[in-house]
Amino acid sequence: MKIGLREANLRFSKYAKMVKDGKSIILTERGNPFAVINPLDGKSGGTESKIRLLEQQGILRKAAKRKFPLPKLTTVRGKAVSDLLLEGRKDRF
Repeated sequence: MKIGLREANLRFSKYAKMVKDGKSIILTERGNPFAVINPLDGKSGGTESKIRLLEQQGILRKAAKRKFPLPKLTTVRGKAVSDLLLEGRKDRF
């Protein structure tokens, strides 16, 4: 992405966030490029910025939001399911 120096000064926080998200920015002065701002490899943004970058490249897409509520969990007295499974497997071996 190319942006002019004046624009970069006016909206610095916006472009800093874009760099954190993994984008490179080319700074221009009177239409002539003079600097590139790149994110540091592996040192800024972490996992979230890598995920956003993969989304921008079309490799990943966000999961669809649930349209239904999750059921409420209930507790049942007695043995744990894992214990019951182990008891059932003891007979096989």
